[in-house]
Amino acid sequence: MQSYEFLLIIAVILLSTKVFGLLSERVHMPQVVGALIAGIILGPSVLGLVEETDFLLKTSEIGVIILMFMAGLDTDIEELKKTGLASFVIALIGVLVPLGAGTLLYLGFFPDPSDPLHLLKAVFVGVVLTATSVSITVETLREMGRLKGKVGTAILGAAIIDDIMGIVVLTLVSAMTDPTVNPISVLLRIVAFFVLVVVVGLIMYRLFRVMTKEWGNHRRIAIYGFAFCLILSFVAEHYFGIADITGAYFAGLILCNIMEAREYINKKMTVLGYMIFSPIFFASIGIKTELDGMTASLLVFSVALLVVAILTKIVGCGLGAKIMGFTWSDSLSVGLGMVSRGEVALIVAQKGAQSGLVDSSLFPPIVLVVIVTTLITPILLKLFMKQPAEGSAPEIRHEHI
Repeated sequence: MQSYEFLLIIAVILLSTKVFGLLSERVHMPQVVGALIAGIILGPSVLGLVEETDFLLKTSEIGVIILMFMAGLDTDIEELKKTGLASFVIALIGVLVPLGAGTLLYLGFFPDPSDPLHLLKAVFVGVVLTATSVSITVETLREMGRLKGKVGTAILGAAIIDDIMGIVVLTLVSAMTDPTVNPISVLLRIVAFFVLVVVVGLIMYRLFRVMTKEWGNHRRIAIYGFAFCLILSFVAEHYFGIADITGAYFAGLILCNIMEAREYINKKMTVLGYMIFSPIFFASIGIKTELDGMTASLLVFSVALLVVAILTKIVGCGLGAKIMGFTWSDSLSVGLGMVSRGEVALIVAQKGAQSGLVDSSLFPPIVLVVIVTTLITPILLKLFMKQPAEGSAPEIRHEHI
């Protein structure tokens, strides 16, 4: 007989993530923190009301695809052009430093040469630390009147490039989980995928331009856009062995320059994600987080991972900014603005778990990094960043997911 318990589980997850999300907002924290806490409470670590099922896994996978599709749609290509080389250097060093430090930290804490995937697991911890989510930073800079300044523009541009670099590294590491796979073939698959993205991108860009002119903001545009996202996600994973979220991100990137379609699709996807899929994704991360296995050594590793996560972004991105001619004060501000990991680190960790590169015991340290870096980033920015001159006009909010 078919069980309908999944209906109750969805209701419990939606209600709890919303309630805890609102409580988080009351104490000036992002709602994602409340959703994570709700998942931890519902999961085996506290109440044990909800356990991971195939249904939740697949639903949360759609949630993460929607998030990455929206991240692509939200990418501001014009903003990227303005910052150019400076943003690229900031992002490059801001990826390499956390990647190397995270890898060395894991190897130092968990030496296991007998595991054929040991080095890849270590590298993947570094990949998690490369992630950047500047939605909190953007809101803080907007409130301070610094979003459209040199520092704000550099942070936004670097965050976009940072995301793209992180996705490429994630794809490369995930594809090498099979020890029989030739690294050259992996690289060739990645190159082939990007060639496909360029070709398909040119075709779909023109097609959506025509459809937008013909139909305007008709709901079929959003349906076609989401279907395109799902198809590219499937093709990436099934035919190229590349993470489906990579396909989702580039689907959004292809459509982000068609302003009318971009805004309409983004609006519809926000409702779809907000109503069901995103809460289930964030709650599923909390449900995966088993605090029962938190040993003393794992606790020490958690603290060390947190310190490394904060310092590597400040040092890496700050150094990149200084090399590109920023003042020491502005370089520090750029580094601080890139500290927050947010939902991006959770997405990367989720893909790592599916690839067998992130053990369930590592979810508590990763969740700790996400929560703390998300909380302290606005505090550090307000403490160390200079306020704008008096009379500065308030700025328009620009979200980066």
